[in-house]
Amino acid sequence: MIPFRFIHAADLHLDSPFAGMSGVPGKLRQHLQESTFAALHYMVELAIAEQVDFIVVSGDVYDASDSSLRAQLRLREAWDLLGIHGISVYVIHGNHDPLNVGRLRLAHPEHVTVFGSTVESVIAQRRSDGQPVAVISGISYPTSAVTENTSLQFHRDPSSELYHIGLLHANVDGQEGHDAYSPCSLRDLQQSGYDYWALGHIHKRQVLHEAPWVVYPGNIQGRSLKETGAKGCYVVDVDQHGQAELSFRALDHVRWLEAELSITGLSSEEQLRDQANEKLDELREQSDGRLQIVRFVLTGRGALHTLLQTGTEGEELIQELRRRESQRLEGEEIGLDRLSASKVVWPAGLKIRTGPEIDRTALLQEDSFLGELLRLADSVEHEEALLEELVGTALSSVHDHRRLRQLVWELGSEEKAALVRQAAEMAVSLLTEQEAKGGARR
Repeated sequence: MIPFRFIHAADLHLDSPFAGMSGVPGKLRQHLQESTFAALHYMVELAIAEQVDFIVVSGDVYDASDSSLRAQLRLREAWDLLGIHGISVYVIHGNHDPLNVGRLRLAHPEHVTVFGSTVESVIAQRRSDGQPVAVISGISYPTSAVTENTSLQFHRDPSSELYHIGLLHANVDGQEGHDAYSPCSLRDLQQSGYDYWALGHIHKRQVLHEAPWVVYPGNIQGRSLKETGAKGCYVVDVDQHGQAELSFRALDHVRWLEAELSITGLSSEEQLRDQANEKLDELREQSDGRLQIVRFVLTGRGALHTLLQTGTEGEELIQELRRRESQRLEGEEIGLDRLSASKVVWPAGLKIRTGPEIDRTALLQEDSFLGELLRLADSVEHEEALLEELVGTALSSVHDHRRLRQLVWELGSEEKAALVRQAAEMAVSLLTEQEAKGGARR
């Protein structure tokens, strides 16, 4: 087998609108609106620098079926630059950019292959000498909702000894929080005979299996606080024995983060503000040339817990931190380049995960209402059925409200468990305060 190198990317979501970011200064909004295009540009730069033979893109190139002309022009510009360097591109379309829309105003260049609504296969060649190195098969979504198992349409060519790569935009084994489009099982993919499954649709980077490789690279640019951490693509090297080695490369222009702050030992709001500013400066030093958007997660137990439960103190803290970052924006030239963007860490909000000053260990052992409450809250961390039952019962009153019902349905297990923890802490806080007041009256 002839060694070769390729990039596996997915979910470019070009020209994503970044809805819901209220109160963001204009300069930051420019960075957000430009970020998907910047990530595409970084991918092209990476492909040229690494001298890859080809790129595979596993669906959702555009963010919406009615993609903007700007998105199409920027994509064509990227494809043309890759063509100048002899790098071929193989693309499928997913649920966000299906084939049945009148979007394609611009023709693709010859070195770009877009697969149709049935499985098609082409031979990929090594860039340097034109030697055939891989069979690439793919299928695009004809409409926005594909509910059949399209992986079953892929069949390895028994007469070919070339490396086989399958491009599929799918939900493998019903991953939570994502639409069950093109649903399939890991077993389906393992038994296909393909060497590498280049997946898209799930925005979390995951290697589901090796030999054969079953890989989600995640999206190339995070788009909200639900998509935290580094985003990018995989560079894949296949050796003469058909063995692959994967290397993740970050491409994101804007990085979404969560950062923990503990209130343990803090006695004033000023101390919490100073700790938050220190964390912002620490993140700024570690920016690696990226604008960062951070949500603080307040943890620990202490005197500030009761104040934070009102919501007012937390909101005032965020406003104060934003004021400082806004001054930085006004005082420095912040352009759309990476270097200037790295000077800003924008505070997006707070998660309150704090608790009152109690001996939780002792309470857990008590034969009391509070003890039982905490034991129940802890048990849902390990018993999914109990978690679903508890949250379902607690939120049953919203089932008649369509939008609220949809929001509840979109909650993942981690978010549901967090709601239970927060409710338990609030109950403990209220009950212990009530007991304290009762004791004071006596």
